[in-house]
Amino acid sequence: MYEAMVTARRYEERLQEEYLEGKQPAFDISAGPIPGELHLAAGHEASGAGVCQHLRDDDTVTAPHRPHHIAVAKGVDLKRMTAEIFGRETGLSKGKGGHMHLFDPDVNFACSGIIAEGCPPAVGAGLAAKKRNTDSVAVAFLGEGAIDQGAFLESLNLAAVQDLPVVFVVEDNDWAISMPKDRVTDVENGARRADGFDMPGTRVDADDAVAVYEAAREAIGRARDRNGPSLLEVQVHRRMGHFMGDPQAYRSDEDKAAAQQRDSIDRLESDLRAHGVDDETIDELRSSARERVEEAIEWAKEQPEPEPADAHEDVFTNPPSGVTDGEPNVAKTETGGDD
Repeated sequence: MYEAMVTARRYEERLQEEYLEGKQPAFDISAGPIPGELHLAAGHEASGAGVCQHLRDDDTVTAPHRPHHIAVAKGVDLKRMTAEIFGRETGLSKGKGGHMHLFDPDVNFACSGIIAEGCPPAVGAGLAAKKRNTDSVAVAFLGEGAIDQGAFLESLNLAAVQDLPVVFVVEDNDWAISMPKDRVTDVENGARRADGFDMPGTRVDADDAVAVYEAAREAIGRARDRNGPSLLEVQVHRRMGHFMGDPQAYRSDEDKAAAQQRDSIDRLESDLRAHGVDDETIDELRSSARERVEEAIEWAKEQPEPEPADAHEDVFTNPPSGVTDGEPNVAKTETGGDD
């Protein structure tokens, strides 16, 4: 878990550096080697590591728009994920999805920028596992700002009615984009949403990977044994803005400082030292994480960018005649003349 957490933290630190290149001093979201938005999950690492430690490649995970720590913990190919974030053709989705739409079928991982979108597919994966009579499970990660979404509540209902092997993991970082939690939802403890669907609901109140691990072991074990769905809420913290470039004017300096002090990686490192893990081992884990991250980023930056014509491939419908063959796309009027 510690290795996954330090890898995820270092990965996002490097992504932040790469992302800001060319975008300053006047912030230009389209400039630099990483185009578009970037949502970082620094402070969420305990959630991904504590839960995914119990999962196998054949278990399904869906993640929200802040996905990197979960992807790292689930075992998504780091090089191809990085190439995807950089928009390169060797990325997980040929550079077309970007960081909010990662998809790795080798380890059954997907994420989406739509709030609570991952809940229905996780329920579908749970239903498929039940019909196939396998013991694989599905886990849907979402933020605390998503627990009022219809997709989430409907998914809880269907998972409960069908008694499916699904675990819903709510990451509570206190902020629904720029809105504090108590202004967008009616319960302080989001795990209470489980009460209305007759399923177990558990909240982990601290940024503690070991506590998350223990709670997830029970929930995932319950699902794998075909005893139905569960809901976990995990207290995490957001060390950065909602997205890169977010000025965070809505957030007090005291709140930002408090988030910096609540570091789940430091907590787990202290636990390891207390259990006899020496400095050399910890340093080796950190060094290995840095090397792995650097190798992935350098590899991604060397990969080719997609050809413009590739935009017309892997889509739901073929382009109109003339769009890709160099000929003008001419529409006909009712009288038969060129428009």
